[in-house]
Amino acid sequence: MVTCGRSAFVCWVFLALLVNLAGAQQKPTPTFADFAYGPAERNVLDFYQAESQRPTPLVVYIHGGGFVGGDKSSIRPRMVRMAHDAGISVAALNYRFVDGTDVKFPMPQLDCARALQFLRSRADEWNTDPRRVACYGGSAGAGISMWLAFHEDLAQPDSDDAVARQSTRIVAVGTMGGQGTYDPIKIKELIGGRAWEHPSIFKIYAVKSAEEALHPSKELQELYDESSAIMHLTADDPPLYMIYSEPDIVPPADSPPGKFIHHPNFGKQLKREMDKLGIENTYIHTDDANGRDPEAEMMQFFERRFEAVR
Repeated sequence: MVTCGRSAFVCWVFLALLVNLAGAQQKPTPTFADFAYGPAERNVLDFYQAESQRPTPLVVYIHGGGFVGGDKSSIRPRMVRMAHDAGISVAALNYRFVDGTDVKFPMPQLDCARALQFLRSRADEWNTDPRRVACYGGSAGAGISMWLAFHEDLAQPDSDDAVARQSTRIVAVGTMGGQGTYDPIKIKELIGGRAWEHPSIFKIYAVKSAEEALHPSKELQELYDESSAIMHLTADDPPLYMIYSEPDIVPPADSPPGKFIHHPNFGKQLKREMDKLGIENTYIHTDDANGRDPEAEMMQFFERRFEAVR
């Protein structure tokens, strides 16, 4: 029997690894792999089609990695299996990495918006229901998922591009360690310590120094706002299921740069703002999740939201 110490998350991850090892032979194979949804090299996705005579809902996975690493192959096989058991298809996305010069925010977000539109454009061919789409991810993937969930629709109805005419709105969003804001000034206030000094914070905005990051120009501050999901939150936005695992403590002032960038305060801030607007949301910290299965709960959350769409 596995026993848990201070962090239930460690046990959750360990048990998840055991499940993955036990089910390694059943690892799902994409129906379509590395399917291009846009012109960039990393504008590719994997699609896992559920068996169904009727159009299926769709859950979209967006990987993490600080916007500088990661891959769609990190999708957990168990999530694909749970989705397929519920008659839900799955897609996993890659997107461009920021480089501190040419590729910066909001290019990764716009890549994933394009992927959503592309998936909707394939709805008839791939037997999915474009009305029932959800996104989820961890870290950077969580931030992008929330940005898509809360941002106004990016559809361009008059475009000559059939993909661009598709909606980017979704009906539910799930996150692990997600950041509602990427504004370094607000991260410093919200989290404390040196989380705001994460190297990716500088790269995503192509800023070269802490001085520039903390004293932005008007244009840079506008980019901070545009790139932060919480700045787009309105009462008509979809429900959110949040999972956090970093210690719920006040970060020491001498913490290493970037540490605590997945702090629970991000989730608490999101919960406060969503509660004010009357938007359904679930916040769970894995230290308090004894006897629960947050991953399965997230999938059940998606199922309920899909069932509510008529």
